[in-house]
Amino acid sequence: MAAFRTLLETLSRRPARAWPDAFVHHGARALLLVALAILIQVLFPLATIPEFPAVEKGMVAGEDMLAEVAFPIPKGDTELDAERADAAAAVAPLFRYDPGAVDTMLARVRGFNRAVDSTTSGGPAPATGAALTSLLQTYGLPSSPATVALLEQPSTNRVLLQSLERTIRAELPRGIMSSVDSEDSPGPQMRIVRDSIESVIARDSVATQSSLYDLATRHLPDPTPAGLADLQRLVLILFFDGSLKLDRQATEDAREQARRTVPAVKERFLRGQRIITAHDVVGDDDIERLNAYRTYLQESGVLDRGNTSIVRQVGQFVLSTLLLSIFGMLLLFYRTTAYHNFRQVSLIALLTAVFLGAAAIIANTATPMELVPIAFPVLVVAMLWDGRMALTLALVTAALLSTLTPFMALSARLLPLLGGAGAALSVRVVRRRSQGLVLGAIIGLAYAIGAIALGMIRTREMSDVLESIMWGMVNGTACSLIAMGFLPLFETMSGITTDQTLLELGDLNRPILKRLSLEASGTYAHSINVANLAEAAARAIDANPILVRVGAYYHDIGKIATPQYFIENQARGRNIHEQMDPHQSAAIVRQHVEDGLRLAYEAKLPAAVRAFIPEHHGTQLIGYFYDLAKKASPGEFVDPADFQYPGPKPQTRETAILMIADSVESAAKALADPTHDRIRELVDRITDSKIAQGQFDEAPLTMRDLHRIKDQLSVTLSGIYHHRIDYPAAALNPVADVRDEALETLVNEDRTDDNSRDSPEQ
Repeated sequence: MAAFRTLLETLSRRPARAWPDAFVHHGARALLLVALAILIQVLFPLATIPEFPAVEKGMVAGEDMLAEVAFPIPKGDTELDAERADAAAAVAPLFRYDPGAVDTMLARVRGFNRAVDSTTSGGPAPATGAALTSLLQTYGLPSSPATVALLEQPSTNRVLLQSLERTIRAELPRGIMSSVDSEDSPGPQMRIVRDSIESVIARDSVATQSSLYDLATRHLPDPTPAGLADLQRLVLILFFDGSLKLDRQATEDAREQARRTVPAVKERFLRGQRIITAHDVVGDDDIERLNAYRTYLQESGVLDRGNTSIVRQVGQFVLSTLLLSIFGMLLLFYRTTAYHNFRQVSLIALLTAVFLGAAAIIANTATPMELVPIAFPVLVVAMLWDGRMALTLALVTAALLSTLTPFMALSARLLPLLGGAGAALSVRVVRRRSQGLVLGAIIGLAYAIGAIALGMIRTREMSDVLESIMWGMVNGTACSLIAMGFLPLFETMSGITTDQTLLELGDLNRPILKRLSLEASGTYAHSINVANLAEAAARAIDANPILVRVGAYYHDIGKIATPQYFIENQARGRNIHEQMDPHQSAAIVRQHVEDGLRLAYEAKLPAAVRAFIPEHHGTQLIGYFYDLAKKASPGEFVDPADFQYPGPKPQTRETAILMIADSVESAAKALADPTHDRIRELVDRITDSKIAQGQFDEAPLTMRDLHRIKDQLSVTLSGIYHHRIDYPAAALNPVADVRDEALETLVNEDRTDDNSRDSPEQ
């Protein structure tokens, strides 16, 4: 037990912890790994049949595959639906002859005639015209003056009635169908039931409602009064009743019967019949037969030989666990910060679970395998951590997919791997969220190159290759947009601030930075200078230069509250601290840290940026005011804690760099002759002083890092404070030389540190 405990403490790379704590710490992460392995078992259950050879279209089969049992090849849904639709369309619609249609239509026409006669008999012409207009409107007929004038003449009305009656008696018994029934019953033939006798006739031989109107003109007298033919047509339209009526229910029943007669099986294979032929190129028909064979065996269970026993289940579980453990070991040994942060480990597990769920949906719905969203979790990991970690995740997930039945084909294994690798490596070229489509294009390009290469190997059709490229582009674009859209949520869940967010925070037009530039312009200028120095130093040791720059922008925002108490914001010759007690001055100077944290929370700055506010001062002593307090009270004890920043000490390389750059930038301004040697001496003295104070004890800095930081700061400062020509006026002014020497002497004191800026004697 003791040995196991020692092993856990060694693996954790943390200080010794109590046995229960170590067990819970590592056990929680192991449970996440086991949960993912169980999820794979649930989403991708083992088949009840032996695994088939991994074949796909375009490859050459290595051996014959024979059917061990007879099985059918069902038609696809699209094919079966099309055949059923054709069968239904081939059924002729059924019409039934209605002998009562003649009497019904005659009664309607005669009723209209009587109404017209009643309106036009025995009245003055103006009143008759108005009454006819109202009557026509009641029936829905046009009431133009020409129509009213026709109907006002009794003789014309009689002629119209006679023509209508002759048309109805002569044409309707032949069989006429309505326009609505004609449109609802397409087809070259139709069945007509008349006097209980059914006959099939050509559709073109049956008159329709529109043809009745043309036939009616033959029954008008010659010559025909102007406008009477149009009026007759309108009346026929109004009172039409077809003598051939569509029997919709009977027609639909017949068509449904025709649909049911369409066989759902395309072909039947016999036992021993060859499914795939050795040394032949695998085509669509081969894949269709193989899939049909696999489905039949799974559904029927005729070859269930106990292969789904506990041994197979345990085998798949162990394999999934081992593959997932590869990424877990990466976290444990090389990404310890992420491993020990349970929120971050949980986020990675959640992303993997979402990916597996999407892959299961795609596998079960016959969706193109190019849509497996492997790029989604890989992009998120690359943006939150780094491309190497994301590339490992891509390799592990692609290997994991290749062990699952739906993804055993070469293209289903290779394309996700290429897409995931493209996602992991593409994040380096994208600096802003608005460039999300660039990510999609790079991932899509990886899919396209892979699809083309596989197409050449498999001699696939160009249409198949283009389709694969299209789905790969869709996948890449969708994954990149979704990942970029949800990135703020993932940052909150993991507590990580990405470079994209830092670049947005580095916008100098943000409200809090605009306030700093307007209300504390000296501090603002100092922050810009420090940002330039710190960024260069961060690049020298491969720290995060973007984080350092942004942290430098915000490290002194607390001075907005009381800008006049800091030397860089005071007018020359006016120092408000000269009239104040040193304790009070130190308290005001120290307060800017708390004010800065308050403003940072109000501005919703992430924790990584907020850390620069207290850590760039660490627990340093405000030496200038401490010395003044001791001089003001000689012989009395002055508590150093009253003049000390609250801390904490720098916890990261980035905040440690800022601590050095902050002090060096302030002190360098006081150098009288800023040669490279004097600047290097200043940088060395300030850095060594902070080392002696133990300010870097909690930061992951090496002596090599500190040496490189000092080299870079010296070079950068030498470029800023380069040697200037002594003009005659300055050269002849001894007072200026004395003043510069005094300032240099002050800077060279051992307490030259961060306080050189916060004190009024910079």
